[in-house]
Amino acid sequence: MSFGESRVDRTAQLTALRTAADIAYDPPPDVDGTHVRAARVLAENWTGGSTVPARSLYPHQWSWDSAFIAIGLRHVSPLRAQTELETLLGAQWGDGRIPHIVFNPSVPLDAYFPSPDFWRSSTAGRAAGAPRTVQTSGIVQPPVHALAAWLVHRADPGLSRARGFLTRVYPRLAAWHRYLLHRRDLGGGGLASVVHPWEQGMDNSPAWDAPLSRVTPAPARTFRRADLDHGSPEDRPTDLDYGRYVRLAADYRDGGYADGGGEFAVEDPAFNALLIASEQALARIARELGATGTARWARAERLTAALIERTWDPARGMFLCRDVRGGGLVPERCVSGLIPLLLPTLPRDIAARLVRTACGPHFGLGTTTRLAPSYDLLGEAFDPHRYWRGPAWFNTSWLLERGLRVHGEHERARALRTALLDLAAASDFAEYVDPYTGAACGATGFGWTAALTLDLLHDGAELPDGAGGADASAAVGEFEDATGFQGFKGHREVKGGDRR
Repeated sequence: MSFGESRVDRTAQLTALRTAADIAYDPPPDVDGTHVRAARVLAENWTGGSTVPARSLYPHQWSWDSAFIAIGLRHVSPLRAQTELETLLGAQWGDGRIPHIVFNPSVPLDAYFPSPDFWRSSTAGRAAGAPRTVQTSGIVQPPVHALAAWLVHRADPGLSRARGFLTRVYPRLAAWHRYLLHRRDLGGGGLASVVHPWEQGMDNSPAWDAPLSRVTPAPARTFRRADLDHGSPEDRPTDLDYGRYVRLAADYRDGGYADGGGEFAVEDPAFNALLIASEQALARIARELGATGTARWARAERLTAALIERTWDPARGMFLCRDVRGGGLVPERCVSGLIPLLLPTLPRDIAARLVRTACGPHFGLGTTTRLAPSYDLLGEAFDPHRYWRGPAWFNTSWLLERGLRVHGEHERARALRTALLDLAAASDFAEYVDPYTGAACGATGFGWTAALTLDLLHDGAELPDGAGGADASAAVGEFEDATGFQGFKGHREVKGGDRR
């Protein structure tokens, strides 16, 4: 039996799920261990072509969820991880955008709002090239996809090459980046803007309060919030905020999903940091396919410089959102502003300052909190349970753990990795947790929590003692390889960023 065939057999094992012992794993854990429990979550959330974030609350395919899920799935089924991304990319629009939701037609319309009949993608999105045979939303989510594709390829290069995985996904990923870099440069400074809070992924962040204040909310009688059927109103966005979300989405739809004319446009540091990381991964993919990727390395450097120039705030020691319509930085400390730490090419002084901010009183990482809260512990809007206004999320802490390791903060990374694994298991793979107590919030059996748990369990062996980059674990080497820390002969550290 070939190596590729053995991986396909492991996929069949995971799909069948007859007993816990049938779940594919390597090395073998205890059948009641975290690894098997995480793999079981992904198996139970699998729909045949993709993985839902959570069966009840999120019954469709979500864009950046699928990217994170593929990163974890690659350890138990590289074939399924490839399929996850291929299914999502199959719903891509003609203008290059990857929609934030791909709707499952077998799910009742009232199971989730906004539903397909709200977005009307095949009609309202016709001019933008929306697919006719698949119903989607019309907005996007953070571009983690090229990074995920490269890591999935690395999990089983033989299977990937045999299936032509990278050959097929590369043109779609390149079109996706072109859309963001050209259609979404609404501020004219080189960065991509989000045109709706849902696009950034951190839906209810206090960073949106000021930009949203200009939006007239849709009347509450015009929509029904399906999310309140599955969660406490105290933990979810308010009706006022939700009304503004609906208004923005409806206006965007009614404008044919054309970019540039809406009331809300924000340059977000996490969104753009993930675009940079994925642009670097695209350079790796290009090289694998026989091109040099040099232009992509250079573009990633220009984006990094723009990120620093437009969103770095030395006084607060972190990156902030830039309100394109209102002008200037939004003075709210959110976890989004720490995510650029994952970039290996970030200047050393900025990386060191980000670490101090993450571990200081505003986020308390490693002292008062085990996972990074989504919002400033000292901020007026802080709430440890309300959606993205305080709770800790596993995907953002996973990104920070990578960033800490990339920049030589191995002890802090080790502590964060341990906390992620402990809290994921203890919370039954919760959607998010109270940053102080670790109590589960939102849905349990959440897809990316389980997937990133698998990634942490497989990635690394114990982190080394000491700090130098030469001692980084094999997993960090893989991440650095994906994001271009090593191997670009023309690399130069980006300078500047202090705008005092």
